[in-house]
Amino acid sequence: MDVKLDKWFRPEIDKNVLKELTKKSDIKGLVHVGVFFCLLSCVGYLAYFTWGSCWSIFWFYIYGNIFCFCNPIWHETGHKTAFKTKLLNEIFYYISCFMAYFEPTRWRFTHFVHHGNTYSTKNPYDHEIEYDNNLKNTPKKLILNLIPFGELLFFKNSIAFEVIKHAFNIKTKVMTDSIPENARPRAILISRIYVGIWFSIIIWSFLISSWLPALYLLLPHYYGKGLHKLVAFTQHAGLARDVKDHRLSARDMKLNPILSFLYWKMEYHCVHHMFPTVPAYNLEKLHYYLKDQLPEIKNGLFETYKEIIPALKKQKDEPDYHLDISLPEKQAF
Repeated sequence: MDVKLDKWFRPEIDKNVLKELTKKSDIKGLVHVGVFFCLLSCVGYLAYFTWGSCWSIFWFYIYGNIFCFCNPIWHETGHKTAFKTKLLNEIFYYISCFMAYFEPTRWRFTHFVHHGNTYSTKNPYDHEIEYDNNLKNTPKKLILNLIPFGELLFFKNSIAFEVIKHAFNIKTKVMTDSIPENARPRAILISRIYVGIWFSIIIWSFLISSWLPALYLLLPHYYGKGLHKLVAFTQHAGLARDVKDHRLSARDMKLNPILSFLYWKMEYHCVHHMFPTVPAYNLEKLHYYLKDQLPEIKNGLFETYKEIIPALKKQKDEPDYHLDISLPEKQAF
């Protein structure tokens, strides 16, 4: 399996600077997850306090959209860069994976492939690209993800359904492609635990005749996914596939401070792919050091989607089309 990052374009950067940027911090990680879960708890309380009124719908919608930014937590802890302490990374990796419906064993292996073969349509196939290789369906699926409960219309293609299949020992393409045989029993076991917990939450809701357990723990992924999806979709959308230059297959952009916090600075996605051992809280600094070797970045979601949407329209008719990214003349080693 070809996952060697040394085969990719590597920008010039001072070794001492890179060493400083790769330093991890338990304090920074704990502050970040602490603020995140405090914010989630406060909004969750407001949803409960206003239960039965129209305000509760509003606050649950906000709760769900914050909840779904658990996704960057699994990502950062999966890289073991959120905290200096290995145990803290593991604890929050498993918590956030469950929140995101991600079976942790599967995502360790597919994310390894994703970094070594970003946006690859060949072997090894990148199972973490947005949706699938059928770019004709991408705009439709994106729109449905932005609508509360829209993802249920294609549930058979969802991450949750994949977990259910693995729980019943059904070998999916992602399992056979990415998960080694000796790790598959663990993936199946954890999938079964997930399904068991999901059913327990449903039974709990029935027993107390209330939607609250499901709304807090099971359904945020469906009613509150829109904002995270809108942000995360920018990572690779419209860009080149099957290339060995992350500047052509991944995107850096600027976000406002609130979204940047929720997203763990993953808007600097190109430099993250170039140096995946750099913690999220140092990615903006990393981009600063490399900016003269990178494409010009867009300012905010609106400007970024002004570039993405026309590309998605073209890809419906021309699947091989991708954005023509202007690269700086400066070359790397």
